[in-house]
Amino acid sequence: MWTRKELKMRGKAAFKANFWRCVLVAFILTLIGGAIGSAGGRAAADNAPVIAPEETTVSNEYLDGAIKVEMTGKAADIEALKAEFDALLDEIREEGGQEAVRFVIVMIAGIFGAILAVSFVLQILLINPLKVGCNRFFAENSSAPAQIGEIGYGFRSGYGRVVGTMLRTDIYTLLWSLLFVIPGIIKSYSYRMVPYILAEEPEMSGKEAIDRSRHMMNGNKWRAFVLDLSWILWILFGVVTLGFGLIFYVSPYMLATDAELYHALKNN
Repeated sequence: MWTRKELKMRGKAAFKANFWRCVLVAFILTLIGGAIGSAGGRAAADNAPVIAPEETTVSNEYLDGAIKVEMTGKAADIEALKAEFDALLDEIREEGGQEAVRFVIVMIAGIFGAILAVSFVLQILLINPLKVGCNRFFAENSSAPAQIGEIGYGFRSGYGRVVGTMLRTDIYTLLWSLLFVIPGIIKSYSYRMVPYILAEEPEMSGKEAIDRSRHMMNGNKWRAFVLDLSWILWILFGVVTLGFGLIFYVSPYMLATDAELYHALKNN
């Protein structure tokens, strides 16, 4: 029976024995999986210009249905502005502006639809096989320093079967998630070992890989969940270090430990 302490000890040893390659592969897996959020939004918010209260003061008063806004110390009734805006909309409608607005809406919807379609195709044909290769790297790195070329394993060994099985796993997880969030989370743990199984036996059918993962995780889902929770302080450390701690230590450490979990379950 495996313990968190043993898995982390072995994962840390394997990671440190092949430090820079583990960091690089973990960074690639993080990018394609979206595990690490960007700190850019927060930095942008911190650097946003601040308007002093004495420069612009806005107060809303509802008097007889009119909204009055006080700016730079002068009272301004926005009803006149609203009337001008309504007149402008009427003018646009008279000149066929409604068709133009519909065209713009359809065009924007089409762009978003195309982006979603491209993302879906990339997920199926590129990201999923790359995940299998990255997981193979960490699984191989458990016993001896692995080579970077392992991340391409999903493309050169049973590519079609890898794509089909990973797609099947994603669909199953999505369908369970549509019921409620918790069943989706539970099933994601059931299918957690699928990429590792494909990394070792790409010729295995999708049903067999999923069934084996479910069998391996049977009775271990809660313990794996607790293992994931044990990384919270490490993740906070990575966030405090502006992401550098995540990139150069926490993320590869976690992935190496997850590979050790796979080996422990497989051996059992």
